[in-house]
Amino acid sequence: MHRLLPIVAAAVMASACGGGGDDGAEPAKVTGRAALAGTGYTSDQLEQALLTELPGYERAGEPDSGEYGSLKAIQNFNQLQRQVRLDKPSCRNERPGAAMLDKGIPAAIATFTKGNGQSVTEALMAMPDSAAEQQVKARVPADCMAFRTRVGAQWSEHRVVEAPLGTIGEGSRTVGVTTVSGASHTKTWYVVLRDRRFLATISLFGPGATRAEAEQLARYAHSQAQRILP
Repeated sequence: MHRLLPIVAAAVMASACGGGGDDGAEPAKVTGRAALAGTGYTSDQLEQALLTELPGYERAGEPDSGEYGSLKAIQNFNQLQRQVRLDKPSCRNERPGAAMLDKGIPAAIATFTKGNGQSVTEALMAMPDSAAEQQVKARVPADCMAFRTRVGAQWSEHRVVEAPLGTIGEGSRTVGVTTVSGASHTKTWYVVLRDRRFLATISLFGPGATRAEAEQLARYAHSQAQRILP
């Protein structure tokens, strides 16, 4: 089982960005033609439902789809996370959601970038409604709302803010992480939303990232997925 959206994802991206290239072999891609029992959608269907364009952004490569744990972005993130040391080790596996995510579920991911160093990552995951609801309703533990990370000799400070539950899709939640590392100041906003038989996440990363933009992007993603998925 794999935890969804660790709050230390912001620490990984802000503290270790550029240091986590995967030198290993490309993982085998799973087509996802047969959905897991109870999830409904295949990874092929989810890929078709991803955003294809975003105003002001360019798509960074082709989308990836297959089992969640096999996706290149997830494997790269896991490699980056192993380089990060936390002052609160118990927070490593915490995230916006207390439920566990099966790494074998069908999923699809697309990433967009623009020139100011800002990036958007959208993920769609096939999931029973009850499991998706758990992901949306859980909260970040109070002890993990502020923490420090170290990559090599560099320490970074992170502060988390969690908004009240929202109404995007059939329910959503928004979490922001501000990271200060030396003279660098970076923000990451996550939106997790659910709909019938799927969960969608938007991650907005960059010095100019805002909650308003992240939630607007989540609305775009939800509208697209709702239009495409049967």
